[in-house]
Amino acid sequence: MKRIALLLLALSASVCVGLASAKLPPPSDEAKAKAAEAAAKTAHAAKVAAYEACASMNKVAAEYLATARKAGRATKPPLPTPPCVNPGPFAYRPETALAAAPAAKK
Repeated sequence: MKRIALLLLALSASVCVGLASAKLPPPSDEAKAKAAEAAAKTAHAAKVAAYEACASMNKVAAEYLATARKAGRATKPPLPTPPCVNPGPFAYRPETALAAAPAAKK
């Protein structure tokens, strides 16, 4: 009984592996465009998050320095940092994404 169960388990595992290794068709142009737009949205969201984190850190540092100076504690001048850059609203331009894709393949 155990041998039959092991044989059936091995057979079903080999069938599953064979089905899982089947090649999928290439994505359509529409699917590629949607994927490019999703990637652009994700990249923009990362830029917005970095901007918000930068602005938040600057605000906290300014409040800390003001509080420390009011309390009479000695403070060192803050280190110079690059300014926070607001990425602006999301604007997707598919022609630039399509133009950049062939250049990346070369």
